Amino acid sequence: MTFEEQMNRFPLVAILRGIKPSEVLAHVEELINVGFGIIEVPLNSPEPFTSIAAVQEAYGDRALIGAGTVLTTEQVAQLADTGAKLMVSPHTDPNLIRCAKEKGLYALPGFFSASEAFSALQAGADGLKLFPAEALPSPNVIKALGAVIPKHVWICPVGGVTPSNMDVYLDAGARGFGLGSALYKAGQSVETTANNAKAFAASWQAYQAHKGN
Repeated sequence: MTFEEQMNRFPLVAILRGIKPSEVLAHVEELINVGFGIIEVPLNSPEPFTSIAAVQEAYGDRALIGAGTVLTTEQVAQLADTGAKLMVSPHTDPNLIRCAKEKGLYALPGFFSASEAFSALQAGADGLKLFPAEALPSPNVIKALGAVIPKHVWICPVGGVTPSNMDVYLDAGARGFGLGSALYKAGQSVETTANNAKAFAASWQAYQAHKGN
């Protein structure tokens, strides 16, 4: 599936910061079983490209796999060599976004202002990671940004998102999420990852059911 298709199906990005190659496949299997279709291994994790390559080989036909905390074009090239398809950065760097697109990757860069949002979109970003979301004075900032950012753009808060507050961001106009420490913390058990994933999925599904009514 494409980035757009995965987001339309289940717009929650799993961020596995700190995960080790020896454990990554077991955690990803549980996430996919719950319904997650986009998996990100940040590059400040142990041996991240080893993990990314392993996940891509095992689950690349079932999920969109990528790297987070991408900071350089050299890292983009190394990511592309694994066969993974998603580049996530914490910041807006048009050169990095353009490099990712030239390599055939989807780009989900971080932003925190309208200026950064439009710079990212003009460079070819496939979605926008609103980071750090916990620093927002109010989720209504998303509504204000949404008044000028095109409606089709995936605005995805990252940072501080939990199953209990997703609805607040969604009501303000968020379209998806990047899920970090509330989903996965380095060293936690596979069972904990599965339970956290189920809680996020249940919250998302409950919101959709309510919206449908």
